[in-house]
Order: sequence, then structure tokens, then C-alpha cells
Amino acid sequence: MKRAPISSVMLSMMSALWLGFGVSTADAAEDTIKVGILHSMSGTMAISEYVLKDTVLMLIADQNKKGGLLGKKLEAVVADPESDWDAFAEKAGELLNREKVAVVFGGWTSLSRKAALPILEYMNGLLFYPVQYEGEESSRNVFYLGAAPNQQAIPAARYLMSKEGGDVRRWILLGTDYLYPRKTNQILSAFLAAEGVSPEDITTIYASPTQSDWREIVERVKALGAGGKKTAVISTVTGGSNANLYAELVNQQFDVSKVPFMALSVSERELRGMDLGKLIGHMAARNYFHSVRSAENDAFIKMWADFNEQRDRMTNDAMEATLIGFRMWAQAVSQAGSTDVNAVRQAMYGQRVRAPSGFEVVMNTNHLLSKPVMIGKLDASGSFDVVWRSINPIKASVWSRYLPESARRVADWTFPWVCGGCTEPTFKDW
Repeated sequence: MKRAPISSVMLSMMSALWLGFGVSTADAAEDTIKVGILHSMSGTMAISEYVLKDTVLMLIADQNKKGGLLGKKLEAVVADPESDWDAFAEKAGELLNREKVAVVFGGWTSLSRKAALPILEYMNGLLFYPVQYEGEESSRNVFYLGAAPNQQAIPAARYLMSKEGGDVRRWILLGTDYLYPRKTNQILSAFLAAEGVSPEDITTIYASPTQSDWREIVERVKALGAGGKKTAVISTVTGGSNANLYAELVNQQFDVSKVPFMALSVSERELRGMDLGKLIGHMAARNYFHSVRSAENDAFIKMWADFNEQRDRMTNDAMEATLIGFRMWAQAVSQAGSTDVNAVRQAMYGQRVRAPSGFEVVMNTNHLLSKPVMIGKLDASGSFDVVWRSINPIKASVWSRYLPESARRVADWTFPWVCGGCTEPTFKDW
């Protein structure tokens, strides 16, 4: 797989890390196993990431109650990149080399992940990334725990095209102006074109990552949705901007019965504190909702509430993904008998966890999970009522068959066939 050229600044950083701290060795700590947490606790992404930091702390505490791993206690090492994408590279380097962490859990935006990726690959660190992503990237040093487009964006569009979802024929793709929304919308546009939707029936709109005034954008969306073909919005707006967006939707009395609104980066947590009674009918496509009914979810919610002394019971998709990744990593370490990155990587393939979603999820050799897909609709209580779900977990596809440059690519990191972007004669996608 081709990588973007590494800048001279990044090379200098790598050299400094290598010479200054030495090669990362996951087994260096004698009494503890260090677990790196790389999440923003300030800046525009803190609204989403802060709780994931606490989720990892909860899981570490739980594992230590069980005796730790390999006879050692787990020790959390927290780094705050402050929603600065470039700082993710610097902090990842510090975690791997200065702190000698065995693993890193972190990141939210694709820009933060891509910033840290050269350091992770250079130092052979291991990142568990808990958020949906745009695909089109495969690294032997990252396990992608969130949805790929074929596990979220494509099913969301298929649902909206169905009679149950509104029989939509015109589309507004609304996103934050950065990598994940743009690439996801490129895939969605290609999928819609393959379904016979004409280019004039697809409109893309992008807003700043720090967008606070949504008045004109919402006015434009309402105008586009007025009259004619049934129109829907698929939103890839992320972070704190969502609070302002939904507030403006309420202010302008946006009618989702006329123009369905489907979010890919919103959960119950991002909407807390809002007048949810005025958001009834808004939809989201996820792999998990807090409202899921299962014994595993009851245990997850109780675990979270107990950890924060009953101050907060709300869970979300990224928290569930973090739990899945952490438990798979712990199982892989136990199976490998070591925290050595190469040994843990091989042990990760085929790991299974009975997830809060109520499904058994599995880690595949493409470093992505097989997960269920769910469509939720906000009800009067402020919960997402699951109105559709896949019958079985869907295997994630790294490379989209709707993009010509990716249609014949496959990712498989099974030793000795180590390949993140090989070209194959056939390729299957959901």
C-alpha cells in the first residue's frame, strides 16, 4: 500500500524519538504493563474523547481487579493532544518511547489517527482506534474498532432508500470539512450513482470543524429539501459542532418527517443537555446504542455507572468499541503470553467478544471487526429506538468496491502474507 511521503519534520521527530528514548520495548516494565491513552481532554474534540479516556481507565481498573495480565498490574499513562492533530504524533512518540507503553488506545478524527500513524509504524507500536472511519487505509499497527463505510454509511443510505426509511431519491451529504466526511461522502456518492441516482440529486455541504453559526447552512438544507423528490440528509458532522448544528435545527423547526436526517457521528452523549423533545424522529446509524436490550449491555451500563459513582449512566458506540478492543487485547496478551507487539498482533486474529450490542463480534485479519449495523430513531425519552438492525454481524471492508481504485484491493495481515492493499481478482463487499 502506498503511503504519503513522510515530511522532513516528521523524520526529524522520528529520529529524535529513536535517539532520545531508544527503541520501544513493550516488555520493558518489570512490575507493571503500561497502557497508553491518547485522547483529547480539551479543544473541540473533548466533548467526544474525554469519556473514552475514562472508559479505558475503567477497563484497566476492572482488569486489575481480576489480577491484571501475565501476573502484572496494568498502569494507565494518559496523554492529552488537546484536539491538535499534529500533537497526536508527538504524544504517540512519547507514549511508545519515553513511557514504554505496551499498547495505545486513542484518537477520534481520522486526521489524528493519520498524524500518529508514521510514528506507530516506525516504532512498531499498536493503536486501537475506537471510532468509525472512512476505510481506504490499512496498517499492521492499527486495529480499527469502529465501523467501515459498508457497516454504517452504505446501510444508512440503503435504509433511507427503502419504503420503511422514506423512499428517498435526493441526497444532501452534510459534513465537517476534513478527511473522514470527504472520503465517506465520496464513497456514498459512488454508491448512490451505482444505484441510479443522478449527480444533480446529490449535494455535498461542508462546514468548519469549529463551526458555531449554522443558520445559513440549515436554511440551505431546508431550501434543498423543499418540494420535489423526497430528500434526506446524511450527516458526518463531528465533535462539538454537533451541539450547535442540532440547536439550529431546533431553532428553525427542521421537520424530519419531510426531510429525514441521518447522523453517522452522533450518539446520545452528544445530544445531552438539549431539548430532545424537539428532536424526535432524528436518526443515527451506529453499531451500538445505549438503548440496546441485552444482558451484556446491562452489565456494561452498570459497570460504567459504578465506575463514576452513579453520576453518569450514558454509554455510546465509541465506548462500546473501546470495551471490545480492550478485552480482545487482554485476551490476545494472555494467549500470546507476552505484550510483544508482533506476538499480540498475531494473537488478535480471530479474537471474539460477546459485545454489549448483544452480538458476538470477531476481529478479522484485515484488522477490522465484524459488527452489527443498527438504525436508531430518537424517541420522546431522548433514547435512540432501534428501528432496523442487521440479522448478523457484517464483516468490515477496508477498500470500497464503489471506488474504481479500490474495487480489487484486499487487506489481509495474516503471516506470512502481510498485505494492506493487495490487488485481487475478486473482492466482496456487503
